[in-house]
Amino acid sequence: MKRFRHRMTRVRARVAFPVLGIGMGIATLFTGLERSSFLGRAVGVEQVGDVPAAHSPLATLTEDLAALTGVRSAPKAASFATLDVDMEHAHIDRWVTRLTTSARGDFRNSLQRMSKYEDMITAKIDARGMPRELIYLALIESNFNPTAQSRVKAVGMWQFMSPTARQFGLSVGRRVDERKDPAKATDAALTYLTQLHTRFGSWYLAAAAYNSGQGTVSKALRTVTGRSTGTDADFFLIMPRLPKETQDYVPKLIATARVGSEREKYGM
Repeated sequence: MKRFRHRMTRVRARVAFPVLGIGMGIATLFTGLERSSFLGRAVGVEQVGDVPAAHSPLATLTEDLAALTGVRSAPKAASFATLDVDMEHAHIDRWVTRLTTSARGDFRNSLQRMSKYEDMITAKIDARGMPRELIYLALIESNFNPTAQSRVKAVGMWQFMSPTARQFGLSVGRRVDERKDPAKATDAALTYLTQLHTRFGSWYLAAAAYNSGQGTVSKALRTVTGRSTGTDADFFLIMPRLPKETQDYVPKLIATARVGSEREKYGM
């Protein structure tokens, strides 16, 4: 029996090595072909009928070899949507200065509280393909306090008024107020922000509308630009026609995201 097993092992080895050798040879051939194809595109040679990478012979062979050898390549790093936080404006500069000086302590405390909810919120943002920096709206709204209540009775981490909360599926009553539920309120806020972005075509304008209402932003856009949608730069064009709170709201968002994303740079 031992001799039989020994012979079978030797037979398998003899079969496996040629197969691997052939596979590596074919992989090299296809790699050369794909490299030539790539170089052709690089110098402007038009390619006809390119095979999608997911279904190319090289991709198929790579999968077969991975199954045979148990060795797989490392996954590509994920990419995420981002907000333009490099916009230059005096209002943004003032907020950067304030967050790193007079408001430094409060801002640092808010960033520490943010760590409790960051994974949950970021996962929901990523699932929708939204800019990760939108998490800082919750810092601006409530300092990540799920039970926060404003003087105008907006409640929760994302500061929903009762009618808007109900519009986006949150239960608001004496016994249950889902505005105080971090996960459910985040879902509602992201749905609302997505709707506003679709409406105005800009995340800055969406944030402004989240703060002051769609009608306010729409009226300012039509008055200044003659259009109903706009760009991030258009926010600064219409800013003088927006409420004072909203004039600060978007620059504060940009400054908060800028400093919060580069805490070491700003000594945070």
